[in-house]
Amino acid sequence: MSDAKQSNALLIIDAQKAFERLEQEGAVPNDATAKTRIATLLKAYRAAELPVIHVRHASLEPHSYFQSHLPGFEVMAAARERAGEVVVTKHVNSAFIGTELEAILHDRGVRSLTIAGATLNHCVETTARMAANLGFRVRLVADATWAYPVQSLDGVTFPASLVHAMSLANLNGEFADIVTTNDVVGHLAARPPVRPDDIPEV
Repeated sequence: MSDAKQSNALLIIDAQKAFERLEQEGAVPNDATAKTRIATLLKAYRAAELPVIHVRHASLEPHSYFQSHLPGFEVMAAARERAGEVVVTKHVNSAFIGTELEAILHDRGVRSLTIAGATLNHCVETTARMAANLGFRVRLVADATWAYPVQSLDGVTFPASLVHAMSLANLNGEFADIVTTNDVVGHLAARPPVRPDDIPEV
């Protein structure tokens, strides 16, 4: 595979079964179908032979479902990794802190990231901001991310749809280009064959 084909990568953040456990206990995401779009993105990137990188959260908090020895650490069925795809394990919100992610991207010639996963207002937004600060071009796939309700300091509960919309607004333009799954898949489908001197934009 040429360096040109490596210039963009799909980054799937924390698509783990712990979220399924939280939803069984009553947490309601803004979009219950977002997880299925991760599978769509994975299929498109694999067909295009572009890199896919999976990030898993291994919480160090004693009561977290994301602890590495618990079932919640496992990946959701829709985002299951394939042999040969990079899996990065993190312990904090940013996928760049305490991991080899930045070095992996540079080593593979990756210049831009297409980001999906959960939750948008936590690990996805944190990683997207840091990626932009590190010089990567970021495309955030809005409908392949999700959020849950958040309670304010004065006890007001912000609905998941508002949390999701506000996080997108925070990122838009300054840290990321906001796109949809259809945007990404359509661009990949229309992409001409790669020549050695091409730099594909996804």
